[in-house]
Amino acid sequence: MSASARSRTLIAGTAVPLLAAAVLTGCAEKQKAGGHGGVQVAAGDSSCKVSDTEFPAGHVRLHIENKGTKVTEVYVYAPGDRIVTERENIGPGTKADITTEVEAGKYEIACKPGMKGDGIRQKVTATGKGADRKRNPKLDAAVAGYRAYVQKQADQTVPAAQKFADAVEDGDVAEAKKRYAVSRVGWERTEPVAESFGDIDPKVDVRADGLEEGQKWTGWHKLEKSLWEEKKISAEDKKLAGKLMKDLKDWQNRVGKARITPTSMANGAKELLDEVATGKVTGEEERYSHTDLVDFEANVDGAEKAYELLKPVTEKKDAQLAKDLDEQFAAIGKNLDEHRKGDGFVSYDTVGKGDRKKLSNAVNALAEPLSRLAATVAS
Repeated sequence: MSASARSRTLIAGTAVPLLAAAVLTGCAEKQKAGGHGGVQVAAGDSSCKVSDTEFPAGHVRLHIENKGTKVTEVYVYAPGDRIVTERENIGPGTKADITTEVEAGKYEIACKPGMKGDGIRQKVTATGKGADRKRNPKLDAAVAGYRAYVQKQADQTVPAAQKFADAVEDGDVAEAKKRYAVSRVGWERTEPVAESFGDIDPKVDVRADGLEEGQKWTGWHKLEKSLWEEKKISAEDKKLAGKLMKDLKDWQNRVGKARITPTSMANGAKELLDEVATGKVTGEEERYSHTDLVDFEANVDGAEKAYELLKPVTEKKDAQLAKDLDEQFAAIGKNLDEHRKGDGFVSYDTVGKGDRKKLSNAVNALAEPLSRLAATVAS
């Protein structure tokens, strides 16, 4: 996952005119998300300014501009720090858009210069009942399908992770190494939904450089370091394996209650590509085991599943976008195929700079059309 979710802790996402009177009068509820209007967010190194602190519920478009000198990210939080949506890796002087869907209620928009900490927050309110139009039944079917997919991934992860945890508790380094990467596949496929809860991800998937001050390091990556770098399993590691299972079962029990919308699916797909770009291609995510390509494929699988479920609506609204996405998902799959070995992949530390660049280029080529998916399905 991104370094921010474990300090930085997690979504998809350019600036146009202010929403102005349309926001205040509620006319924006009838605007299409792809049209003009929205809430402008000016992110600085020590500031986070929003053009409107009150806007209609429903589809909302954030127009973000990073006016600072540090790479930043912007989150929308619901009460309890539940992540509604997020856009990371917004470079200095660059812009990004996020199209999301919110219910009436209180929220916070947070800018995170340097992609660290809780961010600089602004309280905002979504008013009214949201858009006054009925949702396309095909979008309801997409949400239902994705909800079932997410639950299935969680249900499959728990037994796979249990085998990993059992090996750790038995002190079997070789078996634990064998079980490690496969235990993470379901999590990596659906990470944006898992991260939306806010509290689970820092417990199970945090990296050493993502720890908050005073936070104890737990989860997969702590055990990864013990297995590959220290080459031994301590008594503390055995306890951490039990805690990992407790936290994953908590995730499994809660994932069915996650709020999922067509835009959150689309944003989550883009977010998964961001995860690949910032953690997998760089080799940062699995820095000890070098199993990054397993995570890479899982992230792409999850993004493609969300797109496939949204494709019937996408094709009708923007046939060229659907065509572009089909082509780029196929292209990235071919790039991954070049590094397969047996039932898995080669160790990522054996992948040279040239091949890593090819993988990065494939991710970037897919990320561009994928960044337009949320606005398309919301239009």
